[in-house]
Amino acid sequence: MAIALPGIGAKRTGSRILGAVRWTRRFPAVPFLVLVLVLLAPAIFANVLTPHHPEIGTLPKAMQPPVWMEGGDWSRPLGADTQGRDIMTRIFYGARVSLIISLISIFLSGFIGSSLGMAAAYFGGWVDHVISRLVDISMAIPAILFALVLGVVIGAGFKTVIIVVLYILWSQYARQVRGETLTIMGQDYIARARVAGCSHVRIMTRHIFPNVFNTLVVLATLQLGFVILVESGLSFLAVGIPRPTPAWGSMIADGRSLIIVAWWISLFPGLAILLTVLSMNLLGDWLRDKLDPKLRQA
Repeated sequence: MAIALPGIGAKRTGSRILGAVRWTRRFPAVPFLVLVLVLLAPAIFANVLTPHHPEIGTLPKAMQPPVWMEGGDWSRPLGADTQGRDIMTRIFYGARVSLIISLISIFLSGFIGSSLGMAAAYFGGWVDHVISRLVDISMAIPAILFALVLGVVIGAGFKTVIIVVLYILWSQYARQVRGETLTIMGQDYIARARVAGCSHVRIMTRHIFPNVFNTLVVLATLQLGFVILVESGLSFLAVGIPRPTPAWGSMIADGRSLIIVAWWISLFPGLAILLTVLSMNLLGDWLRDKLDPKLRQA
């Protein structure tokens, strides 16, 4: 006959909690990586995870509440919108749209901005002056005004969002890379490479770019959440992803007038944006701490 001693269960529970805390401190990025994977996996495998079509609804199911409320069922666990479309399905496909836009726009803006930033610092003179003035002009024009004008000129769509995000981000890469390249140019190995007869392209690609790559990775990770916010904001203002293509911003806009009677239409896409942006920012902060030699020593 087993006798339960008082306090033994509490001690075991406490030791497990302390063990989990120590493990989290030792591997602080793991919870953030798990959260990112949980949010990104539905975007990649949306076709497999849900049987519903993201753009076609069932009118008898219009404004169906979530499963835990009266009238809800497991066929649409997060409820349905005004056209009977499954909220969870549209969140999954909206995550795919946000992921594709983020990867394309960050890659293009990082490539253009870092190339111009290295060229400005390396060549100096009129090249540095022209690129610096372009950066100042880009940062002086409000992004939202540029987005609205562009949406009127070429219309809302995937291309419009990419151009707007590229316009916002390339100058940040250019300024950051220019500053770090100016520091690297004073190093001895750059002078040795020039004496050895290395070409300008070889010096920039083989000696400068590897030294700014860690910064680019951290900046890109931090900007993933920012791009999602920009894309959602543009879609909310009807100058981003056009309907009926699922996008988190347009889903929030569809339910803003029904927030009292059908709060789930706007709430769950908003939570998806919150969790995604938060996890990306936390992961970016951790990468910055790990990849920055000064912060590692501290």
